[in-house]
Amino acid sequence: MEKSGREKSASPKSENITASISTVTLPQREQRNRHRGAVLWFTGLSASGKSTVANELEKALFKKGVQVFVLDGDRVRHGLCSDLGFSPTDRQENIRRVGEVARLFTDAGFICLAAFISPYRADRLLVRKLMDGGNFFEVYVNAPLSVCEQRDPKGLYVKARQKKIKDFTGISAPYEPPLNPEIELRTDKLAVPDAVEKILRHLRKVCGVKK
Repeated sequence: MEKSGREKSASPKSENITASISTVTLPQREQRNRHRGAVLWFTGLSASGKSTVANELEKALFKKGVQVFVLDGDRVRHGLCSDLGFSPTDRQENIRRVGEVARLFTDAGFICLAAFISPYRADRLLVRKLMDGGNFFEVYVNAPLSVCEQRDPKGLYVKARQKKIKDFTGISAPYEPPLNPEIELRTDKLAVPDAVEKILRHLRKVCGVKK
């Protein structure tokens, strides 16, 4: 029999661990929140606009009374994933950990906005499989490499071109764009408020977020 996403999650090393089950159910949380829990997974090149859009979306949802939280690469790499680098193996583990955290947020009835380059399709698929059906939405923040390099707010592309940064996505490491994302944002053509509104329209349909 096919295993659910939760059963496919990484197995603990210890054999003496039993998963606890909350006495407050997800439907009860969602009824009180007046919206469904979900993960919006923002993927795209560095400087494509992932965190910018996610943070503005968080503000808009918070004003509507939505339980919402942003997870982004810089935040988790200063704590949860501070022991990881940028090799393919470390990137995979980084996304796995974030996926588990995002799943906990959905268990609490939150809309979790996860903004990560997450360059490999297989890693993003792994996170999708962790979630219960229908509450994972891939948001492809699509901006050409040339536009991202022009923006380069942290000067990372310059350093990558100078070979001062190894394994930099789009320069010395690959990026595998989504094939069938639920939402695509062409941030070289779409203003941030318009990108936020496009996502809000989607959330009204799938999560019951009010206007």
